[in-house]
Amino acid sequence: MQQPLYILTEDTQRTQGRSAQDSNIRAGKAVANAVRTTLGPRGMDKMLVDASGTVVVTNDGATILGEMDIEHPAAQMIVEVAETQEESVGDGTTTAAVLAGELLVRAEDLLDGDLHPTVVVEGYDEAAGVALAAIDELVLGGEGSTIPRGDGEAVDLDDDLLARVAESSMTGKGTGDVSAEALAERVVAAVRHVTADSDIDRDSIHITTHTGASSSATRLIEGVVVDKDPVVDAMPRSVSDATVAVVDVKLDVRKSAVDTEYSITSVDQLDAALDAEETELRGYASALADAGVDVLFCTKKIDDRVASHLARAGILAFGNVKGSDATAIARAVGARRLGTVADVDPADLGHADAVDIERFGGDDLVVVEGGAAAAAVTLLLRGGTEHVVDELERAVTDAVDGVVAAVESGGVVPGAGATEIAVASRVRDAASRISGRKQLAVEAFADAVEALPRTLAENTGMDPIDAMVDLRTHHEREGRAGIIAGGRTGVVDDPVEYGIFDPAAVKRAAVGSAAEAATMILRIDDVIAAR
Repeated sequence: MQQPLYILTEDTQRTQGRSAQDSNIRAGKAVANAVRTTLGPRGMDKMLVDASGTVVVTNDGATILGEMDIEHPAAQMIVEVAETQEESVGDGTTTAAVLAGELLVRAEDLLDGDLHPTVVVEGYDEAAGVALAAIDELVLGGEGSTIPRGDGEAVDLDDDLLARVAESSMTGKGTGDVSAEALAERVVAAVRHVTADSDIDRDSIHITTHTGASSSATRLIEGVVVDKDPVVDAMPRSVSDATVAVVDVKLDVRKSAVDTEYSITSVDQLDAALDAEETELRGYASALADAGVDVLFCTKKIDDRVASHLARAGILAFGNVKGSDATAIARAVGARRLGTVADVDPADLGHADAVDIERFGGDDLVVVEGGAAAAAVTLLLRGGTEHVVDELERAVTDAVDGVVAAVESGGVVPGAGATEIAVASRVRDAASRISGRKQLAVEAFADAVEALPRTLAENTGMDPIDAMVDLRTHHEREGRAGIIAGGRTGVVDDPVEYGIFDPAAVKRAAVGSAAEAATMILRIDDVIAAR
């Protein structure tokens, strides 16, 4: 008899065939179900507690999946779907994860019916193409909008429509006692401020949080906010019409690049050395004062003696400023970061309408307001506790990204599940023209897309079966139908009439990434795990 041949180590586990597919599908479904109840305006929150006891309370799908300690490789692929969605368009992470899970659920039924995985994959790929084309045809715009129809032209949406997009992005997330409408207006104003010739500088929109007040104290600042204290308390706490310098040089006594020793043999020599040192330090302050600098931000150390001279000159100075904060300040006031304070060119200095040190709770924050000319804006979010401001930050971040996606990537589509109903209907029509077993996979794709409005109905308190019947009927009769949260349960109506919109880019990314992840998982028939 022949001896058995071992290719893998004894500790290696191998799962093949249908067992591997079942395991991967179950893992993907489990991850999708973990965030399903957070979808929609009445979605619930999750409390996540890590090993150290840190608590995170959130409704955001990307945060939930990111905080979960997931080991299964197929489940990690669903997490990557949410991460990709977050990185590309900033919103729709729960939608993408739920859709990927539903595609696996429908595929499992097809595999049970002896449909080959490659047939399912081909059907899903074709259905995804139909779905993306349908989304493009559903793009809407507000009054005076210019919406591209595949020609790649820039999109010009009015502020009211963009505010509705921001509100939809924040729906279901905690915003404290400030209304989503008020936050949406500030979000749109922030995006408009950093928009030039249809190009949006997303990096110039800063979001800062601070506890100690209700969320209604949230404000939009045309400039930046820095958590810093002045180097000397005697410096002014408020400067109006300020000339600002941002420097990257240590304001201290210069040191030799090599080790040197100086022999001092008399008191006069010592006095001369001290005078030279004092003259050098005073020269830093004199050079800045002569250049007309009112406020100084330095990324290096400022010697105490230099700080005293700056205070006497009436200059407000901050030392050891983080590089990222220095960059933001320079952009906000139109300054250049300098490597020396000698011979400062006025063109290298910036201007701020006001630089104020404001008290927030027990902390001081530096508020640099550049006015209408500022190249950066800051949304300063307030809340009573860390959990409140953290969730508010996630909501506002999604809103900002949603508005940016709507402007940059092709307009908006009806929200509240209306786009999914229309896409599912379009995919079913395409399935009727496909012959062979692939037709079953295309129809399954449509069923998976419809699971999103069904989930919205469940989370809103409606009967999902009745809701789906009403959605299909209303869509066929009126052309648009979505789940509108109102009263004890939701109602089926046209979401456009209620101002509910989603960025088209979010829907495109969710369909594309979910289909890719599901088809990749379905292609796996052998899992080799080495310990």
